[in-house]
Amino acid sequence: MKKTKAQGMLDYAMLIVVIMAAMMIAHKYITRSMNAKLKQIQEQLEYKK
Repeated sequence: MKKTKAQGMLDYAMLIVVIMAAMMIAHKYITRSMNAKLKQIQEQLEYKK
């Protein structure tokens, strides 16, 4: 079965959409993780005062 140019473009567009969605979901968890680590460091510094 031969793919047309339009079908190939649609495949690439869907791939880009899936990758972008995964990056947006991962961004939320990475940000939350970084904030938790910063809060932990902040609490450690306040404890030492």
